[in-house]
Amino acid sequence: MTDTAHPLVRTAHRLADGLLLPEAERVDREGMPRGHVEAVKRSGLLGVVAPVAYGGSGAPPAVLRETAEILAGACCSTWFVQTQHHTPVQTLAQSEGPVRERLLGPLSRGELLSGVAYAHLRAYPRVPVRVRREGDDLRFDGTVPWYTGWGLNDVMLLAGVSEAGEAVFAFVEARDQPGLRASRPLRLAALTAASTVSLELDGLRVPEEAVALRTPYERWAPGDRARTLNANPAVFGVARAALSLLDEEFAGPLAARLTDVRRRAYALADQPAPLERVAERLAVRAEAYEVLGAATTAAVTAGGGRAMSLTSRPQRLAREGLFLLVQGQTTETRRAHLRALTAERGRSADGVGATNQPGTTDPAEP
Repeated sequence: MTDTAHPLVRTAHRLADGLLLPEAERVDREGMPRGHVEAVKRSGLLGVVAPVAYGGSGAPPAVLRETAEILAGACCSTWFVQTQHHTPVQTLAQSEGPVRERLLGPLSRGELLSGVAYAHLRAYPRVPVRVRREGDDLRFDGTVPWYTGWGLNDVMLLAGVSEAGEAVFAFVEARDQPGLRASRPLRLAALTAASTVSLELDGLRVPEEAVALRTPYERWAPGDRARTLNANPAVFGVARAALSLLDEEFAGPLAARLTDVRRRAYALADQPAPLERVAERLAVRAEAYEVLGAATTAAVTAGGGRAMSLTSRPQRLAREGLFLLVQGQTTETRRAHLRALTAERGRSADGVGATNQPGTTDPAEP
């Protein structure tokens, strides 16, 4: 499935095979050690799409996708922590404020690891995090329901909505401080090792020079929507890992389906108009999840009773697959996926099922 021989793809394989995969079940049970975070920082993978002028690799999207697949297939918790980092890097690369010169180099070179706290913006016009000016600073108030990488990240890209309806993104240190308090790490069915918390913001003061982006919400939202319409590369990485546990007799047919849907998903992702062919994107996204579910279920089935042990790889992959069903989910993608799961399937006279072809109807329509 490899798309490229880029050096960072080889680096990702070495990191995955030498550290992440052998430790994945232990990390899943006990949490992510600092050594894993430091290894990711040293690897150069945090700068995969960062500008070369700031110490990054400036690699094309195909390399980012391929490295994501490799890391997710080895240890989805590690992938999830580091994948948050790329949005702050890309945001800074397009910023013109002083925070660009302060942080883009350290983030591109892997000297610092950043998380993100902006998914709550998708609740708009409800505003979970409010931003208003207070003196020379900005004041953030509200609740961030989900923040991943607490205790592992150095900084976070925090977002809220201003009284003028602007989406405001600013960098703050990822630690308890006046006006910012984290909950205890959440116990989740999967990826607890990624250290996810909720954040309470009560008068967090952020200097204006920490702002990386300020734009009307209506201008920001279409770009965010475009990112959620396509299949997540981690889906293909976890599915491929599950198929590696099967005999070829059973892995072969599923691998062929996985290769096909992956090819179509990435062809759509590479289209220059990211908000066109929405129905097809959502259909392919749902199909990718269908193959992921089949692959992880097959791995558990093949593992038998042993697969129920917490030291078993199949059950970990199955739980990670469940996590990926809801990671980055929006109302639009949720409804499209549910429609795909519950679609009425026609029957021919001889009893052979006939399904609707992907993309013939818009699953986002009522």
